[in-house]
Parts: sequence; C-alpha cells; structure tokens
Amino acid sequence: MLADAALGVLADAGMRGLTHRAVDAAAGLPAGTTSAYCRTRSALLTALVRRLVDLDQAELSAAGERLPEPRSAAELAESVLGLVAARLTGEGRRRSLARYACAVESVRDPELREILVPRENPGRDAVRRFLAAQGVEDPEGRSLALLACVDGLVLDRVVRGGNVSAEEVEGLVVAALRPARGAGTTDGR
Repeated sequence: MLADAALGVLADAGMRGLTHRAVDAAAGLPAGTTSAYCRTRSALLTALVRRLVDLDQAELSAAGERLPEPRSAAELAESVLGLVAARLTGEGRRRSLARYACAVESVRDPELREILVPRENPGRDAVRRFLAAQGVEDPEGRSLALLACVDGLVLDRVVRGGNVSAEEVEGLVVAALRPARGAGTTDGR
C-alpha cells in the first residue's frame, strides 16, 4: 500500500515531490507512518522500485500468456503496439512516468539499478522465440535491442505527448528481422 502510494506521488509530483509526508497523505495514513516503515528516502525509493518492477513483471507476464505466439512480423508488431498503448494511457502512463524517474535516479544508485535490470518474462521470451524462428542471428541480443527501442519510443511520447504509430513499431520489427550487417557477403557489405 505504501509503495503504491509512493508510485502515485512520484508519477504526479516527480522525484522532488516524493517525500514521506506526501506518501502518508496519498495513502490516507497518519503523518509518520511511511517513515516508520521506510526510515530513509533510499529505503522509500527501494520499496517503490521493487513494487514497480513487480507490477511491470506481472503486466508483461500476463501479456505473454494472454497473447498468442506471434507467427508474423505484423502479429509481433500488433502485440508490441498493444503494450505501448497500455504504457501511454491511464495507470500505465503514470507507471511509465515513475519508471523513467527511477531509471534516471538509478544512475547514481547501484541498488536501484540492480532492481531495475530487465527480467525474464513470457512477453520477452515470445519476442526472442519469434526472432529465433525467423532465423535472426543472436535472437537474445536482437530482442533486447528491439524492446529497448520500443521503450525509447514510449519515453519520447511520455515526454512529448502523442501516441506511437503502428508504422513506427512495424519499422522496429522489420529492423530486428534484417540480417546482421555483413551477413551473407564476403566483403562485409
């Protein structure tokens, strides 16, 4: 409950607005409650990031289990676009705001950075399996690159507004499917 309230405060007020007192107010608890459970700001951030990762993993696992295994680039792009839309609207957008604020904060905090390391999940596994089935070299690396690019589009739209288009996601999927540079040629072109 406190971590969820902290996520809301961070999404609404930013890193500077994330205080023990603000979390108490957001949770509807007496002053001092948050500091009784999370003595320091670092402890509060750690609890918040752990909750954020748990929510993200649950979302990605549910998507991976709910959606059929992609059989074509178009199906993969459609699935990715659904995730992007979820991260740009409603609670997903608020969680995205908190996620990016925590990512920036983790630059100076190795403990947060370790918690935020991408985890295995059925959604990521489905992307990797699809790329492997298409004969892509290094499907693990390509899936990570594809998902990082998608994350970059989400960050861009969280900051600048707007939606991610189907064409943008399709372009990323097509790029992930391209042979590695120099593959299949003898002169590296």
